[in-house]
Amino acid sequence: MIPGKPSTFRYSVLPVLTVVAVLVVVWYASAIKMNSTWTYDQAARAGTEPSFSEVVKDTMQQDRPLLPVPHQVIAELWDTTVEKKITSKRSMIYQGSITLKTTLWGFALGVVVGIAMAALIVLSRVGRLSLMPWAIISQTIPIVALAPIIVVLSNAIGAGSLLVPKAIIAAYLSFFPVMVSMVKGLTSPDHMQLDLLRTYGAKRSAVFWKLRVPASMPYFFASLKVSIAAAFVGAVVGELSTSAISGLGARMLIGSQFGEPMIMWAALFAAAILAAVLIFTVGAIEKILRRAMGGQPV
Repeated sequence: MIPGKPSTFRYSVLPVLTVVAVLVVVWYASAIKMNSTWTYDQAARAGTEPSFSEVVKDTMQQDRPLLPVPHQVIAELWDTTVEKKITSKRSMIYQGSITLKTTLWGFALGVVVGIAMAALIVLSRVGRLSLMPWAIISQTIPIVALAPIIVVLSNAIGAGSLLVPKAIIAAYLSFFPVMVSMVKGLTSPDHMQLDLLRTYGAKRSAVFWKLRVPASMPYFFASLKVSIAAAFVGAVVGELSTSAISGLGARMLIGSQFGEPMIMWAALFAAAILAAVLIFTVGAIEKILRRAMGGQPV
């Protein structure tokens, strides 16, 4: 460590590990409290009084606990990722690939729609007065209520595959951050910059492409992480709402319906890991593009 320079472990890693440790302790304590009900009920039927150590031991190894303990979830996640073949429908990797496909399609569609709407809002007064209010209102409608309508309309136009409605749901949640950020970015140039280009006789299209678009790039890159996360949430919600039989959302639903908490929690953790990978990947691509465009890395 360089003298006078703060330790990376102390100021970056240690706080994260501390929070994780506290969450694990709270998780174990909550599992003991919640799962002990079954232990005491079984002991009462047998006419015995279990000790605290016996209660703790039993709550750590129940087959269908109310709240699985961390090591049980990790074991189930290991079994459904490493021990299972990728092509197996019980594999979380296979299920995650389906959710990933939906997420990427929805993300791509949401980014395109968000950029197009932002351009219309900035360049057109009619677009600014009409699109922006409706875009804001659209985000107040619960996606769970819209999902069945999207499925019905997709089937009506002949898009029978569940990928289409799920991708639309993902795009519905992901376009808004891009649109809002791009509107802010496209309108970020000040009057002096705009007047300078007009002085040189620049056309409106030249002002847009040579001034507004480059100025909007930091805002655009900042919105991508939020957008990919929203697309992932939309993909999972779409799987829950469209009665899908594949995907991480479907695995959560199956685990809940059939009383298999291990499956539900393993799918939840797999979803969290996949979401983190997507966000970090978008962040890495952002840094590469910033350097390629001559911007300062964040």
